[in-house]
Amino acid sequence: MVFTPAALHQHLPSNVRRLWVALSGGLDSVVLLHALVQLKLPTPVTALHVNHQISPHAAEWQEHCAALCSAWGVEYITQTVVVEHSGRGLEEAARTARYAVFEAHVREGDWLLTAHHADDQAETLLLRLLRGSGPRGLAAMARQRPLGQGTILRPLLDVKRSELDSYAIAHQLTWVEDESNTDTHYDRNYLRQKVMPSLALRWPDYTRRWQQSAQACAESEQLLQELAAEDLERAAPRLERQGCSVALAVLREMSVARRHNLLRYWFRQQCYAAPELVHLQQIDVQLIYGRADAEGEVRWGDVAVQRFRERLYVMRSLALTPMQEQSHPGLWQLINKTEACCLSANAWLTFEYCSSATPASCLRADITQVELRWRTGGERCRPAGRAHSQTLKKLLQEHGLEPWWRERVPLVYVDGQLAAVGDLWVCADFVALPGAPGYRLQWHIR
Repeated sequence: MVFTPAALHQHLPSNVRRLWVALSGGLDSVVLLHALVQLKLPTPVTALHVNHQISPHAAEWQEHCAALCSAWGVEYITQTVVVEHSGRGLEEAARTARYAVFEAHVREGDWLLTAHHADDQAETLLLRLLRGSGPRGLAAMARQRPLGQGTILRPLLDVKRSELDSYAIAHQLTWVEDESNTDTHYDRNYLRQKVMPSLALRWPDYTRRWQQSAQACAESEQLLQELAAEDLERAAPRLERQGCSVALAVLREMSVARRHNLLRYWFRQQCYAAPELVHLQQIDVQLIYGRADAEGEVRWGDVAVQRFRERLYVMRSLALTPMQEQSHPGLWQLINKTEACCLSANAWLTFEYCSSATPASCLRADITQVELRWRTGGERCRPAGRAHSQTLKKLLQEHGLEPWWRERVPLVYVDGQLAAVGDLWVCADFVALPGAPGYRLQWHIR
């Protein structure tokens, strides 16, 4: 096949506010931009170059992209980033920084075009196969997907690298060569240099066939997502103080495969890191089928999964950091209509002034200073509407507060006396009278 601007045009969207081209300066993106320019579309086109400052030639690449855009009459934007890669690979960190730039520029109605081609798709598929990916990963790169407020499009996924090479030579294009592309220390480069040429000798048409496999996996994944969405609705999802929960009884009714599919979907919907199979197996054994009186927790990355009263909870593990490691409560003055009192790196208690209090829910408005403390044990209080005081431990159990929050609930003291327990209740001696002004408390955890 021969790549032409007309072939590109077939994959371009209509009714677009702006087309962006991710322009690295390499052969692939230069061909994409050149072909797009030949179409003379009425839609504005802007080339976006990200300078990662990794290569000693990065400034030259940036200048080369600027020169191309100037010669072709294309609007050009460049942005320099600092790639932070401590704890992760340089390639992944650079990609994260690059896509953050893309999202920052793309607006609603915009489409960003990248020059990923059939050989890139084959490499991605093989890399994910080697990493043990399921259908979602083996679907490889989607032709299009949401990107920030806009959409990312890969219009060259059916085009082989050799076709782009031929186009570049035929049109006497100039491009830059990234010296890191020959470094086989990187997995993708190793495949490109050592593995793919051998595959092409034996199976010349492997990129097309693998693209078919990726498409089949994408369709399978779509069906799995639709099934998981239906299952999640049955599992009665509920937002919690931090994170969310689902009904354990529904999870127990499912086959292992169906349950794992639902859990992966649920975690992804909440923007949590994907679990490994071992984590799902731990959730099965410890939380879903564990003894009712057993306390269990499964963690990976910054995710924590726990259970309580026949519900399975997922949340950020930072929220469960021991108080002694992160807390800084103390004295706070109530002088504004709303006071936000910082409890820790990810939690705060707000006091919101209300001109007319709801019975038993607001702190008296004449209180001007409070002290915030954590539990130390042995506290007692008498919630408004109760005849006698009880231990805080018993009251929290009765209230149904999840066990992992009980040692983290902020206690509000006034003149050395316990006046309120988070936003759960106000103690009788400190509650605002019905209709009188007061402070409504809200305990936030992110």
